[in-house]
Amino acid sequence: MKQWETPVLLRRCIQEKDLSMKTYIPLRVAAAVMVLSTGTASAWAEERTAAPAAAVPAETPAPAPALPPAMAGTLNAAPLRFDAGALGPLYVGGVLSGLGQWQSNAAPADRTRQADLGNAQVFVNKADGLVQFFVQGGYYSIPALGVPYLRTSDATPAYYGPLAQGYLKLAPTDSFSVMVGKLPTLIGAESTFSFQNFNIQRGLLWNQENAVNRGVQVNYATGPLTLSASINDGFYSKHYSWVSFLASYALDSSNTVTFNAGGNTRHTEVSSTATPLFQNNQQIYNLIYTRTQGAWTFQPYVQYTRVPSLPEFGANESASTYGGALLASYDFGNDATPAALRLPGFKLPVRVEYIASTGSAAAGAPNLLYGPGSRAWSITLTPTYQYKRFFTRAEFAYVGTGRTATGAAFGTDGNRHSQVRGMLEVGFLI
Repeated sequence: MKQWETPVLLRRCIQEKDLSMKTYIPLRVAAAVMVLSTGTASAWAEERTAAPAAAVPAETPAPAPALPPAMAGTLNAAPLRFDAGALGPLYVGGVLSGLGQWQSNAAPADRTRQADLGNAQVFVNKADGLVQFFVQGGYYSIPALGVPYLRTSDATPAYYGPLAQGYLKLAPTDSFSVMVGKLPTLIGAESTFSFQNFNIQRGLLWNQENAVNRGVQVNYATGPLTLSASINDGFYSKHYSWVSFLASYALDSSNTVTFNAGGNTRHTEVSSTATPLFQNNQQIYNLIYTRTQGAWTFQPYVQYTRVPSLPEFGANESASTYGGALLASYDFGNDATPAALRLPGFKLPVRVEYIASTGSAAAGAPNLLYGPGSRAWSITLTPTYQYKRFFTRAEFAYVGTGRTATGAAFGTDGNRHSQVRGMLEVGFLI
């Protein structure tokens, strides 16, 4: 039985979005255009020509282009650059991190206290020329609010395997590219892995979204507009019946609006840890706004999902979820921070969420949250400090629920209506 079908939760543990998809933190919006616009990426990646005279030193290579995996901006480090001869420059990055966790009202299959390896991953990028590629390999856990924690040794094989993502990218022009392989999803506002996001844990709305899908994706970027469309296998189902779409428009250097949508074009019966049955048969829509202002980054968004009636899978009534979230972060090292408050390397992200589901158990609606018709809300604080390539983050999160089904919430009996969770992540970025 997959994690989110146990009596104490929802579903899932998934997701990643490279810069060509999850482009909603402003730094990622700019990066998206670079990654999708191969010419821009190539220009950033191209080596400068050395001076011909021996007495004059060669110029320093240009900085690396914006590279996947996408990072929200609270953590960052320049990748290592290697000359691969005829292949051109390759960029290598990675992350090694450990997690500690304490929580109240743990599920029977979970623990009140535990420590684990959070990430041991390496990323390799070729980001210029007609033929490009990205490979992400290693081990990982995917902590998420409101669901039991799945340890790295179990999460990696249960979700996407040691090769979490990898794709070939053909970029014949500056504005057009095609990607084929294991792709980060176009859906949602948060990425899959802990190091990519403002917060260590993914949020309640993220629990309704897919993460990694296999398929083909077409990208087009011109000026402030970025468009992507994909045919893929949704929640990693191996059934290529999902269609996804993203449109992002930069109003100016500080404000961006993004719309993304996806859905299954037919009913599929796959059910596994990576493929929650009902979510894999849904339609999902997100509208996301991002603003940067001095030391602040704000990202409110709304989400709607709909699962049709699936009598062949025991759901005789359709059901939906609707919700909204606000992600925000304050950078104490920013030049706009008052001198008395300036603390280089320190940032304070905050996330607030609300989500509700429709339907009733009596009518045979599917369980999309904590029972048909249930609702939930959360608040998460994640003080973050980074010094060069080392980082540490503490996190406090609260989840509350309402209208839950018997046995479908928190605690050993599934009848507790809230959960408090504290986490600590310490790591190193390559």
